[in-house]
Amino acid sequence: MTHTPLPRTSDNALLAEAGEGTRVEFRGIEKSYGSAKVLHGVDLDIAPGEFVSLLGPSGCGKTTALRVLAGLESSDGGAVLLGGQDVSRVPTNKRDIGMVFQSYSLFPHLNVAENTAFGLRRRGVRKPEAAKRAKDALALVGLEHLADRFPHQLSGGQQQRVALARALVTEPRVLLLDEPLSALDAKVRVQLRDEIRRIQLRLGITTLFVTHDQEEALAASDRIAVMNAGRIDQVDTPENLYLRPATAHVASFVGLSSLVRGEADGEFVTVWGTKLPLNSPATGTVDVHLRPENLRLVGQQDRAIAGVVEETTFLGSMRRSLVRTETDDVVHVQHDAGQRLSYGDRVYLAVDPQPVAAREVA
Repeated sequence: MTHTPLPRTSDNALLAEAGEGTRVEFRGIEKSYGSAKVLHGVDLDIAPGEFVSLLGPSGCGKTTALRVLAGLESSDGGAVLLGGQDVSRVPTNKRDIGMVFQSYSLFPHLNVAENTAFGLRRRGVRKPEAAKRAKDALALVGLEHLADRFPHQLSGGQQQRVALARALVTEPRVLLLDEPLSALDAKVRVQLRDEIRRIQLRLGITTLFVTHDQEEALAASDRIAVMNAGRIDQVDTPENLYLRPATAHVASFVGLSSLVRGEADGEFVTVWGTKLPLNSPATGTVDVHLRPENLRLVGQQDRAIAGVVEETTFLGSMRRSLVRTETDDVVHVQHDAGQRLSYGDRVYLAVDPQPVAAREVA
């Protein structure tokens, strides 16, 4: 998909120069550290102006992939292309990439404006021009009024906004974000996540975002590449990943799911007497991934299974309860906050006939 930057009327130079982004391609990237192979032939195509997240658990290779793209690590095989050109042997400072990391890495002896302009000054941009462009970058992240402050006078969220402004001020072709929100508290994390997405859409800059947080990836991305043990399991839109996971790992990592046994006959699987469509064909005994919203609390009826509440959690507009069924399955069920359950309550569950992911039992 090709993304066009959002319309704008600002005289901000960064917005005026915004284009349609640069295509990024990973082609068969291999990487090992000693005898440990961390990337196994990674292929990924990011469209111009697209926001793609690399999502996966610690040690899956997502940060290594980003560092290979940035030129901070060399690959053992394969190629990285920017705008159709192989940059595998091009040094980091020649790749025209902006980067933001978990640590803010601001210079304590420089004020906000000077920190933001640092990359421009290193490139030989004259001081008045660098100051003007730094002001525009700070306006983009809402910090122009703090230009004279020093890092120790800023909150964590403000420092990370400065780091973002510094990454964007050089007008890079690609923006790389390596878990930039991990060190922030929950509320600030959500605010900055949404702000990063708004800025990315306004600039139309191709962006690769590395995170282990599924909520961040689901909320911000055009597409998500789910990684597992150095490989990409699935690349898809957030909605498709959640509703139609291609593998058991994707089903278990993206969103909350419970494993229950079922019997599959190709296109369908039977769970607790209810026939459910499968995302991909399977036969025989399978482990089925049920989302909390796949289950409903019902009265005693046909095709309802009895269970006992083991715990319940209040989540504001809803509750989530853990139920052990009479078949000894332990499942999460999501229900209205007004349905108050307690430990030991007997309940009945029904399964909604939505497509589910399953894996054959060896």
